[in-house]
Amino acid sequence: MRQIYYLAIPVIVGVLVGMILVFNQESEEGIASITKSKLIEGGSPILGSPSAPITILEFGDYQCTFCYKFHESTLKTIEKEFIKTGKVKLVFKDFPLNGKDSVLAAEASYCAHEQGKYWQYHDEVYKNWAGEKTGWITRESLAIFAHTAGLNLDKFNICLDNHVYYDKVNNLYDFGRNIGIDATPSFLIFNDEKVIKIRGNQPLEVFLKTFDEL
Repeated sequence: MRQIYYLAIPVIVGVLVGMILVFNQESEEGIASITKSKLIEGGSPILGSPSAPITILEFGDYQCTFCYKFHESTLKTIEKEFIKTGKVKLVFKDFPLNGKDSVLAAEASYCAHEQGKYWQYHDEVYKNWAGEKTGWITRESLAIFAHTAGLNLDKFNICLDNHVYYDKVNNLYDFGRNIGIDATPSFLIFNDEKVIKIRGNQPLEVFLKTFDEL
């Protein structure tokens, strides 16, 4: 009986591993089945040339430590060498894992977009990053960021106080969850034929290898 038990263990483990591999494969296939336009739809304005052959879709949270680190390091190199040269474009979609402050910051970014300054505001928020759930994102600090980014404060305040983009931000979060996003930052990097998923703030070399593969 004991021999049968020991023999059964590798079989059970093999079945479980197989199930995990199938699940991951189906998850990736599910992402790949979504059209390129659907992946981009509803996110930030495109950073870079709309005709760039490779797209980075970033799912991020303004309070997320590793999102901040990506923004301050890897993204700067990617922007200089790939986005500004027309090889890659970037779209940001909010995935506010850290609660209501992250949701509010995301809402504020779309209020800035109404005035054509989404990326200026996006960068200003990360420039003032001060940790996860430390209280640095407040209604007052978001207005200060808006002022620094050169926004019309009256229009910005009306937009944010009326939570014009609350549903939009939560819909983006739901979209991410539905396609298997469970951490920030997470990236879908794709061309017309293939989607590659990167989870976390990986070294620059991982992104460069992915660009080469695409």
